[in-house]
Amino acid sequence: MILRSLSIDNFKNIGHARLEFSPKVNGLLGRNGMGKSNLLDAIFTLSFTKSFSRVSDAMLIRSGEQFALVRASYLRLGADEDLSLGLTEGKRKSLKRKGKEYQKISDHIGAFPLVMVSPADVDLVRESPDERRRWMDMVISQSDARYLDALIRYNRGMEQRNRLLKDAISDRAMYEAIEAMMEPAADYIFAARTEWVERLMPIFREYYGRISGGGEEPGLRYVSQMQQALSYREMMESHAIRDFALRHTSAGPHRDDIEMTLNGMEMRRTGSQGQCKTFVIALRLAQYEFLSRATRMKPILLLDDIFDKLDSTRVERIVQLVEDPSFGQIFITDTNRSHLDEIMARSSGDYRLWQVNDGDFTPLHHEED
Repeated sequence: MILRSLSIDNFKNIGHARLEFSPKVNGLLGRNGMGKSNLLDAIFTLSFTKSFSRVSDAMLIRSGEQFALVRASYLRLGADEDLSLGLTEGKRKSLKRKGKEYQKISDHIGAFPLVMVSPADVDLVRESPDERRRWMDMVISQSDARYLDALIRYNRGMEQRNRLLKDAISDRAMYEAIEAMMEPAADYIFAARTEWVERLMPIFREYYGRISGGGEEPGLRYVSQMQQALSYREMMESHAIRDFALRHTSAGPHRDDIEMTLNGMEMRRTGSQGQCKTFVIALRLAQYEFLSRATRMKPILLLDDIFDKLDSTRVERIVQLVEDPSFGQIFITDTNRSHLDEIMARSSGDYRLWQVNDGDFTPLHHEED
């Protein structure tokens, strides 16, 4: 899949921008806070309908303006496609594909696969299980529409169950009715996550080894309460008294996690800054390969300031990896021109480069000083 062009009005600090892209490498050069990451976020938001930074839709509209509009032209599976996302203060967002508005935003997820690598990815290692579940859900949903539907149904059921618990409703029959609806969704989520981690693990290990140079043993282990239960219903019954005391649902896929280790030790406790960054970059590249196989499309790859806090050897290995033909279109930001020039030099002339300053994008040439 190729993003051919992008038109932006009033998105974050970008007032107006019209850009046409290389089908291979696109570089954005500039100081921090100039708008490089905001351009990537506009591309990300077109694929997921939500900002990578997780701010509200209202926060995506440029300060002092009433609306934001992002329009894009793609080549997808050999056919021309266009998307437009409109945000208006106080109104529901509008997402259109080929000029026709989606009735269900969830139907869009996975149609335009994308992987973003950013400094915030270290949260996958350092922060709570919420981060890792969100990551699992985002990746699997892009390749499996049934998974996204199960996730939506499960979350709705859990909201109903938690409402009963909060109101101290003790009628067990009411809980059983809700749990009966949640059970098939929970079973599917558990099975899909189990299979996904198993498929991702060997790909991830290979990428980690290629970036680190070997000598370290990374690990991923899916952790779920459902692994110890004979059935979802049995698990819910065993937690019923505890849930009533806590006033919320304490067991189920919404409590799952992925244990991340290096040489048998927890990454979040023992991993150095460089090791953690290597770990999450390898995870994202493995995610890319997984989605490429699952969707039969090469996702767009967004690399946001990924070279910071990495030694020159690991930077060189990452550059070698992303220039491989197995990767499709790439967008990369950096404050250091030498990194971008090296990548551009390897791209056989198939690249475009912009200087970014306060939301403005000025085309550059590789030969310029």
